[in-house]
Amino acid sequence: MGRAHEVRKAAMEKTAAVKSKLYAKFGKEIYMAAKTGGPDPDSNLTLKRIIERAKQNQVPADVIKRNIEKTKSGVGEDYIPVRYEGFGPGGSTLIVECLTDNVNRTFGEVRACFTKTGGNLGVQNSVSYQYKYCAYVSFSGLTEDEALTALMENECEVEDLQVDEDVLMVIGAPSDLDHILESLKSVGKELEFYNDSVVWLPSSTIDIDEEAMRKFRHFLAMTDDIDDVQEVYHNVNLPEEE
Repeated sequence: MGRAHEVRKAAMEKTAAVKSKLYAKFGKEIYMAAKTGGPDPDSNLTLKRIIERAKQNQVPADVIKRNIEKTKSGVGEDYIPVRYEGFGPGGSTLIVECLTDNVNRTFGEVRACFTKTGGNLGVQNSVSYQYKYCAYVSFSGLTEDEALTALMENECEVEDLQVDEDVLMVIGAPSDLDHILESLKSVGKELEFYNDSVVWLPSSTIDIDEEAMRKFRHFLAMTDDIDDVQEVYHNVNLPEEE
């Protein structure tokens, strides 16, 4: 078939793998949110927010519907949230959040990512104390004054509001995420959200050398191949192309 065909085939397979990972990630989140708070998005704000994010990431409607229906039928897996912390290449710190139906399997897979890239899996709180667990919303469509006014009028307390060109970033308590979102949407303008979730934000970031960066990227690639991994948080300044 020729080299061009092989390149196209590889690109298509990579795209399919990325989509599969994305669908699985949102599928688990939707299932767990529906199982915990009920299958009706109108009365389950957490589920409603996850569905909105899934649609923004072009997750098919049938994937969303199928994972909600699992909770209604009683047929589905029981996923347990687990968090791993450790030290990676170049003095980096990492927090790996997972949803798993087999803790032993997930632990072994995540530990291998650390050891194979020269890092060390730490104990609980060995890294997270250097991070802030918070609601994080980044978006565009409002000015800083408009955002502040909307938050104040809705008596929404936030810890920080940052502006980077036309992108605004709001940081608040984890429990205030839905209140922050509804307050911003109350302005009535069309907003584009880039992130609206509860995250671990590092208190400071670091630069690492080329060799450490190579290993760090390998770590991220390895964890991306683990189905149970939902999010990876770190303190590394990645190049712009990342």
